[in-house]
Amino acid sequence: MARKSFDIPDHYRSPIIRQVKEATKILDPSKKDLTPTCLDFGTVQFLIPRFFGFCYGVENAIDIAYKALNEHPDRNIYLLSEMIHNPTVNEDLLRRGMKFLQNTDGSERIPIESLNADDIVIVPAFGTTVELEDRLKARGIDPYAFNTTCPFVEKVWKRGAQLGKKDYTLVVHGKHEHEETRATFSHSATHSNVVVVLNPEEAHILADCMLGKRSQEEFESIFGHKATKGFNPKEDLQRFGVINQTTMLATETQEVMEILKQATIELFGDSELQQHFADTSDTLCYATNENQSATLALAETDADLAFVVGGYNSSNTMHLVEILEHAFPTYHIRDAQEFLGQSEVRHFNQWKKELLTSNHGMDKATKPLKIALTSGASCPDALVDEVLMHLLSFAPGHRSVDEVMEPFREQLITR
Repeated sequence: MARKSFDIPDHYRSPIIRQVKEATKILDPSKKDLTPTCLDFGTVQFLIPRFFGFCYGVENAIDIAYKALNEHPDRNIYLLSEMIHNPTVNEDLLRRGMKFLQNTDGSERIPIESLNADDIVIVPAFGTTVELEDRLKARGIDPYAFNTTCPFVEKVWKRGAQLGKKDYTLVVHGKHEHEETRATFSHSATHSNVVVVLNPEEAHILADCMLGKRSQEEFESIFGHKATKGFNPKEDLQRFGVINQTTMLATETQEVMEILKQATIELFGDSELQQHFADTSDTLCYATNENQSATLALAETDADLAFVVGGYNSSNTMHLVEILEHAFPTYHIRDAQEFLGQSEVRHFNQWKKELLTSNHGMDKATKPLKIALTSGASCPDALVDEVLMHLLSFAPGHRSVDEVMEPFREQLITR
């Protein structure tokens, strides 16, 4: 997909991270070097990954939403739900007069039946269900007039539709309650039988059901609430493909594919694989792959701790945290406001699903501290700048920002 230019509000841009990203583009135009950038402030060093922050789909959504506000000041403008999973962006849109029709779980905040044909409804980057599209059309509202659905989500839908025309069942690797997976399920169910698998553990269970090693009753107890009506794994997985929620761990999607592929070989033989199992690896989102690969490279450094900035309901941000927390203490924070003095930070624990308060240890550091710093795909770079500057305030005697950023400015000037 050709890279287009987006009009992103200035308050989401940043002087520090922007220069780092632009300089690395010059030094590595082929995007092959995943070595993190080191910002050496003397008393503290920040390790910045090659790829992170706003992706194509998020920039596209922000561009469309703010243009709608600027170009239609006299019309009611609604977001179907959170446009992206970043509270700073969503709160800014609400302050500017937008309203949310739904919560992220799909529950209603404003009845769609109260809207009229003059109202504008913006579909979020995750997309929406066929059922909601039909309800909007019934009110005389075109759901595609201000459609911010990520092009890579739509790519998954199109691939699913292609398989549906060939009588393939679809297995969706995703979180069944997530907006994107609900939308993908809905679109897929118009042409195929569908079942949602959360992780490799569930993929193994589904493979056993497919091979007759588990009963239909066991399938119903685990997958019945996230499968099309009457789904029978022994019959419906005779011919299938795997598609995914684009923010899932790409390596995990590949593992799910491999588990079900091996079950297909066990059932039909290697020579018959292509007749029963569709290769859908081309649907994996490039931005998710880049960000996760860069985060894996960040995890291989000798950082002392990490901060990952992003919304607490952001799936892609949680997966970055999951990668880093295996390497060093990692804190998922919304923004710089989560620091409670010099020693404590409030952070989200996705496994306990709660906010915790921890001592991050900077106040006890006796050596130059190395901090890995990154953010989710829906997080503005400006928030990462704010976190970096806040952390610098805990490291007295550090070099100035101007001094540290001078090599990056020179790189941009001489390009």
